[in-house]
Formats: sequence, C-alpha cells, structure tokens
Amino acid sequence: MTLLVLGLIVFLGTHAFSMARKARASLVGRIGEGAYKGLYSLVSAVGIVLIAIGFGRYRAEGYIPVWDPPVWTRHLALLLVWFAFVALAAAYLPGRIKRALKHPMLAAVKVWALAHLLANGDLGSILLFGSFLVWAVLARISAKRRDVAAGHGAPRGSAHETRNDILAVVVGTAVYLAFVFWLHPLLIGVPVLPGRA
Repeated sequence: MTLLVLGLIVFLGTHAFSMARKARASLVGRIGEGAYKGLYSLVSAVGIVLIAIGFGRYRAEGYIPVWDPPVWTRHLALLLVWFAFVALAAAYLPGRIKRALKHPMLAAVKVWALAHLLANGDLGSILLFGSFLVWAVLARISAKRRDVAAGHGAPRGSAHETRNDILAVVVGTAVYLAFVFWLHPLLIGVPVLPGRA
C-alpha cells in the first residue's frame, strides 16, 4: 500500500503542481519550457509505475474490504466507462461532444474514477480511484477559473462536428470493447465480465 500511496502523491502531485500557475510559470522561467515538459513527463511516468506496482502488490497481498457493492453497480460501471472512453476520444476530435463537455479529458477521468468506485469496495480501489476523482474535480474547477479569467467562452463549432462526434463514438467504443474483452484482463489482471477469468 505504501508504494501505491507514494505513486499517487508523485503522479497527482505533479499534475496538481501544473494547476499552480504562478509556481509553474516561475519554474518554466528558470529551466525553460522544454526542460519543464521533459521533467513533468518523467516524474509523471515514475508516478504511474509506482501506482501500477503498488496496486499490483496490494492486490497480491489480499484485498481490504470496506463495503460490498451490489451487482447493479458493476453494470452501471460498464456503461459509465463506455461514456468515459467516448469522452476521451472526443477530447481529440472537436465537435458537439467536446463543446458540451468543455474539458472532455477531465470528464473522462471523473466518470472513469466514479465508475470504478461504484464497482469496487476495497480500500486500495477507494484510495486509487477516489484520489483520481478528487484530482479531476479540482482540475476542472481550476480550468474553469482559468477560462473565466482569460475570457474564454464556449469553443467555436467546427465544420466537421458531426463527423468528429461519430468518430469519437466509434473510436471510443472500439477502444472500450478492446479493454473489456482483452486489455483489462491482460494489463490489469482482472476480468471485466463474469466468467472470463
């Protein structure tokens, strides 16, 4: 559990630092934009590795149950995670979905984290997904304040909105299905669907 906590502090702490605009600007001024991005990526990668190893060790040592989620929460989680994948795809495909969500990547993280909190009642999962949910909410608040301060309104429409929205749904759904049937069991070691262990 210690490595998991350390990984969360490193990864989410790095991302939280980027919300402190004055401190970020000061560091960029001292070391340069390129060096900052490189350092940011390196520290984030270290955090992800620590989270993966820490959560893997936690699971290997045995779950610490906190509550027992009812079966329906797992079905709801499947639907929510599909939406999260579509929102993530929409972040790179400007259209009505992106405009409605404003910050689709943060929306994807919030929905993904909430879905996993609903479906998992153990301490490690609550710590992992709860931390990501709290960070995403704070990051969204920070982004909204920056948008207001900069006078940014809703993003303008694109000539390819309909095409991009369809692509976001198709790409998001394809990646979602790949995770459900193959990548989640392979990478995470946990089958998403019953009977696929």
